[in-house]
Amino acid sequence: MKQFDIANLEKSAEMLDEEQFWNIISTSLAQSQSDEEQEELLVGEIAKLSPKEMIGFRLRTDKLLHDTYNSEMWCAGYIIGGGCSDDGFEYFRNWIISRGKEVYYRAKENPDTLAQIVAQEVEELDFEGFGYVAIEAFGRKTGKDLSDYIDYEVFTNEEGSYPQVDFNWNEREPESMKALCPQLFEKLWARNISN
Repeated sequence: MKQFDIANLEKSAEMLDEEQFWNIISTSLAQSQSDEEQEELLVGEIAKLSPKEMIGFRLRTDKLLHDTYNSEMWCAGYIIGGGCSDDGFEYFRNWIISRGKEVYYRAKENPDTLAQIVAQEVEELDFEGFGYVAIEAFGRKTGKDLSDYIDYEVFTNEEGSYPQVDFNWNEREPESMKALCPQLFEKLWARNISN
């Protein structure tokens, strides 16, 4: 694989065009049968971009993760997974992004809409590897670490800048979770607490 010469590449805070981002996701979804296949397809597609665009893909992902870091989404993740740690919540949101634009924006508006795509037998919906696809593609094409080329003084939506979450639900009070995500609760909570 031919590598890019990035000797003159400056740090960037510019996100990839959103439609281009979602088109890459859509293509990867249509051509894969598993998270592993999708991950490899994504790395291949992102590697076709310029180094700056690869950085932009990572930044767009960070922005989408940032925009879904809230109590309601965490409640959905907790119900679906039967628990949801900090890392688990990130991997859950990665999975939501990996499902495409329509799923992402519906879930962002109302996380309970995920009940329409969650199967009863699903154990966990997380996609840790999705968070690394741009980093992997950038590394393959440049031999460098993508993180070194992000302008964190300008781009402020990375993980360290997430807002404080004030939880409006409590796992010890299941009715508080049911109030936020009634469909998910109905579909999955009994299964999860019996495991």
